[in-house]
Amino acid sequence: MDSAAIDRFEAGRVRLASLAYRLLGSAADAEDAVQDAFLRWQAADRERIEVPEAWLTKVVTHLCLDRLRSARARHERAAGAWLPEPLLEGDPMLGPADTFEQRESVSLAVLILMERLSPVERAVYVLREAFSYPHAEIAQILDITESASQQHVHRARGRVTAERRRGDEVDPASARRVVEEFLAAATSGRTERLVELLTDDVTAVSDGAGLARRLLRYETRERVASFVRAGFKPTPAKRRLAGGSPVIHIALVNGSPAALAVVDAQVVGAVAFDVGDGKIASLHGIAAADRLARLNEAWRQHEPEAPVISAW
Repeated sequence: MDSAAIDRFEAGRVRLASLAYRLLGSAADAEDAVQDAFLRWQAADRERIEVPEAWLTKVVTHLCLDRLRSARARHERAAGAWLPEPLLEGDPMLGPADTFEQRESVSLAVLILMERLSPVERAVYVLREAFSYPHAEIAQILDITESASQQHVHRARGRVTAERRRGDEVDPASARRVVEEFLAAATSGRTERLVELLTDDVTAVSDGAGLARRLLRYETRERVASFVRAGFKPTPAKRRLAGGSPVIHIALVNGSPAALAVVDAQVVGAVAFDVGDGKIASLHGIAAADRLARLNEAWRQHEPEAPVISAW
């Protein structure tokens, strides 16, 4: 392959990876899909490709749809042991973030909600909401009619909006203050204050420190508060599992504030918070090492602020 063809592909790699990540919820799988697309680009008769960007977008989208439809993916997701891979603020794979819709489409809460969509609905939703493709182009990418594209995005928006049940976008500084107060209550044992900071329909999901075969799910403010209080209570066993005594930082993960437990510059756990109307609507706890691999790569190059909890 000549250098011009390689440069043409590399110019769009970040955009393609961002598209694949939104479709798959996994940075590792997204990188695999983009690499497979590169191999197809390498083998293609490129002189017959009129618009390389459109061709590559179609190839990556269909590679992701194949993965979503695969038996392995269906099993992993149906088994209840799947959470999206969190990405640290500034990761290019997060992609466009100029509009509210673009920022929402990459939040952990929405990535989880998109699991309830069919693969085609998910693809239409991502192409339309995150990348502003017109329905005519979406139809060409997915080999469907333009009216079908409109119907798919209408249904997808309706399902995501209905499940989100939140108002306007939250100011990051305001969301951080809510999380800081929540962490202070969690570490001091003020369970009543924890309950006050949770919405009536709050949910919490955890991978059980990476040890559980199925995700742990909690509902009701009291149960979630109890789970959080127990989770943030330090014990010798937890320190052994973490490999030491972590410090707790607050950072933006997929656009939302998250508490990161760090031991010797290694993130060993992340809890992402979905904040709305001054309260926490959902929490997602991730500690499986493979799900934190890319976040850790970014963290090692990151200059964090002072920890909010320096002795745990």
